[in-house]
Amino acid sequence: MDLTGKLLIAMPGMGDPRFDKSVVFVCAHSHEGAMGLIVNKPTDDLRLAALVEQLDIGDEGCARDLLVHFGGPVENGRGFVLHSGDYTSPISTLQVSDDFAMTATLDILEELAAGRGPARAIMALGYAGWGPAQLESEILANGWLTAEAGTDLVFDTADARKWSAALKTLGVDPLSLSAAAGRA
Repeated sequence: MDLTGKLLIAMPGMGDPRFDKSVVFVCAHSHEGAMGLIVNKPTDDLRLAALVEQLDIGDEGCARDLLVHFGGPVENGRGFVLHSGDYTSPISTLQVSDDFAMTATLDILEELAAGRGPARAIMALGYAGWGPAQLESEILANGWLTAEAGTDLVFDTADARKWSAALKTLGVDPLSLSAAAGRA
């Protein structure tokens, strides 16, 4: 099972409040583990413009002032940009699919601050990570549902609506979910 480029939708009762009602875009998944970014949990008050100022990049200010998201609990001081597939950093970009890519180098922040770079982007601090077989175990324990990742859902749906919108792509009504797992 390769979940690269898919969405993980947190089930009720997951047990980890950091992932409550989270939608995670899986950037990489292999037998060695998985890495993803939470795409629906913006930070309370941090914006790209503040990061640009703090990092002293972007002489003319910040042309694209994106909200900064909580990408996950691992390395939460490190920045990641999930973006449309129309941009590739000359330094390093992980091309996830035709529609999605992820860049974690400073040059993409410079590009975004200047009003260039990818057409669509989500800035995140930190990431969600799983060791070998850990994610598969969490899925079997009813921790996550998986779904296709659509660009409109990931980039254009309001953060507060992404969880329910992702469930609806599966035909699941959020009100019908239970925190208890069953066995047949």
